Amino acid sequence: MRILIKNAKIVNEGKTVNGSIAIDGEYIADDMPGATYDEIIDAVGCFVLPGVIDTHVHFREPGLTGKADIESETCAAAAGGVTSYFDMPNTVPNTTTLEALDDKFRLAAEKSHVNYSFFFGATNDNVGLFGCLDVHRVPGIKLFMGSSTGNMLVDRDSALTDIFSKACVPVVVHCEDTGIINANMASAKEKYGEDPDVSHHPEIRSAEACYQSTLRAVNMAREHGTRLHVAHLSTDKELGLFAPGESQPRITAEAVVGHLLFSDADYGTLGTRIKVNPSVKTLADRDALRKALADGRITVVATDHAPHLLEQKAGGCAKAASGMPMIQFSLPSMLQLVDEGGITVERLVELMCHNPARLFEVSHRGYLRSGYKADIVIVRPDAPWTVTKDIIQSKCGWSPLEGHTFNWKVERTICNGHTVYSEGTVDRSYIGEQILFRKN
Repeated sequence: MRILIKNAKIVNEGKTVNGSIAIDGEYIADDMPGATYDEIIDAVGCFVLPGVIDTHVHFREPGLTGKADIESETCAAAAGGVTSYFDMPNTVPNTTTLEALDDKFRLAAEKSHVNYSFFFGATNDNVGLFGCLDVHRVPGIKLFMGSSTGNMLVDRDSALTDIFSKACVPVVVHCEDTGIINANMASAKEKYGEDPDVSHHPEIRSAEACYQSTLRAVNMAREHGTRLHVAHLSTDKELGLFAPGESQPRITAEAVVGHLLFSDADYGTLGTRIKVNPSVKTLADRDALRKALADGRITVVATDHAPHLLEQKAGGCAKAASGMPMIQFSLPSMLQLVDEGGITVERLVELMCHNPARLFEVSHRGYLRSGYKADIVIVRPDAPWTVTKDIIQSKCGWSPLEGHTFNWKVERTICNGHTVYSEGTVDRSYIGEQILFRKN
């Protein structure tokens, strides 16, 4: 199909301009004067952005599909303007073998409504498989330097040295110090009982636990020349390890939407719905992360989308599951920060579209350029709507943002030239494409 999006405010590569975008099949095309179009989309009053690339999600398939699966969570992605995602390896089985990785690609080719790829998980003893990875197929290696699921906590010095010295793709690290966390949990249980209230979560998963682990990862990356990307920074102190202006291209940092929206003041009203690892911390930490979006210390914004059933969120620090579903509402949340003056819409596009493509060397996505895949989202400002249960696409069926009113609305999501979401409806017949990396 040939599609023309006209009368748009196009946000791309640091500029917002009035104009049109032509789509020819799966690709963005040069303007075609006099061409006949199968569909003309009048985007008057709307902004047109590249489709969001969410580099950090947990879609729970295989093995944990009672709470989420690829089909349900890619519906949520499409409804939120996300056209591509990178899924994490702590599924069941863990994605720490080539067979498990291939199985995930097979599942996505059958079920994913947007574009997909999968991280390979590091363990204490699988570094020998790194050389077998297809660098055009996987975005990177996920390393847990803190408590994790299954066999994925890497805590041996020799294994860490091997991973940092031998990784052939970016290493994405979850940084929390297990020893500090365990000591804090033991102390909290002595004071507050076997399942301390969730308000103590940032005392247990503390700022110091994050900082010490992140410092270690950054130092190891510098020593070995590793391409390091630190996931979900949650503290002001960690930000001191990253220079403003993105002057350290081999060592970069991610913030996730939950840490940008919430602070410890929200535990009183939202409770375990905002219990995540690393923990939501102080208002000062939240505000420091927001400031770092603009000055370049944060390079990428993702979601760490991690659904659980509500009954699995019951309890406190010891018993309640950690993680929240965010992908459907990540773009409206960040556009809210634009309205509040924290960042510009051009910077938002860098953080959620351009930089994910650049840092992971995504082939022909992440920009509105002729010859690139037509991954596009149309959003409308000044169109208030409220998050209610009936619009939630995630299989878990809840959101910490229920009752919140947003000013920006995702009107249409186009994936590879195909409208996968429009007017509240996801086209469940459409299957996205495998993302390719490190190709010209």
